[in-house]
Amino acid sequence: MTTKTSKKNPFAPLIVDVAVPLGSYYLFKDGFGTSTFAALAWSSVVPAVRTVWGVVKERKTNGLAGLILFVNVVSLLLSFVSGDPRLMLAKDSGISSTIAIGILVSVALGKPMMTAGMKPFLVKGDAAKEAAWERLVSGRAAASAAFLRKERVFSIVWGLVLLAECVARVVGAYTVPVDTMVWLGTVIMVGAMAIAFVVSGGLAVEPMERMLTAEVEAARSETPEAAKAETPAAAKTEMPEAAVAA
Repeated sequence: MTTKTSKKNPFAPLIVDVAVPLGSYYLFKDGFGTSTFAALAWSSVVPAVRTVWGVVKERKTNGLAGLILFVNVVSLLLSFVSGDPRLMLAKDSGISSTIAIGILVSVALGKPMMTAGMKPFLVKGDAAKEAAWERLVSGRAAASAAFLRKERVFSIVWGLVLLAECVARVVGAYTVPVDTMVWLGTVIMVGAMAIAFVVSGGLAVEPMERMLTAEVEAARSETPEAAKAETPAAAKTEMPEAAVAA
C-alpha cells in the first residue's frame, strides 16, 4: 500500500496568510503609489476572505489570517494620523509587533500559531506521516514531549525575531534618514524572515522531522510483529480441524 504525497506547496498556508497580505501592502503603497489607507484596504482582502471562509466552511478560525486582518483594521484606523513622516515609518512596524505578540501569546495558550505553516512542510500529504504527527501531538508516542517542545520553539523563534525586527525598524525610523529608512525597512523585514527560517529550521523543524520519520518507522516495524504474534494462535485453531479431517 502506497501513500500519496501532496503536490501542493508546503509553505502555501504561510504564504497566503502572511506573505501575500504583507507583500501586497508594499506593492500597492510603494509599487503603485497608492495611499497608505488604500494599500491597507486592498491588502486586507485575502485575510478577510480566509477568515470568513474558515468560520463559515471549516467551522474554525484561521489564526494567522485573523491576526493579519485585525492588524490591518487597526492600521486603517491609525492611517488617519498624519504629520510626522518618522511616525508613519514607525507605525508600519506595528504589523510585525502585533503578529509577534500574537504568536507568543498563542504559545503561552498551548496553541502555537506557526504550526499551521510548518505542519504541511513536514507531513507533505503523506498519510503515514499525518498519522505519526497526530500520535506525537496527542501524547501517545514516546517522543511526544520532545516533539511538542520543538513545536513551541518554532513559534517562539518566529515571535522573537519579528519582535526584534519591529524594534529595529522603530529605532531606525527615528535615527536613520527618512529616505534611507523607506527602503531599509524592507531590507530589515526580509532579513528578519530569512533569519527566522534558518534558526527555526535548525532548532525545531529538523529535529521534528527526524522524530516524525522515527515515529513512522516505529509504526511500520510494529505491524509485522503483530502479524507474527497472531500466527501461532491461528495455527492452534486450525489443528483440531485438521485432526477431524484425518
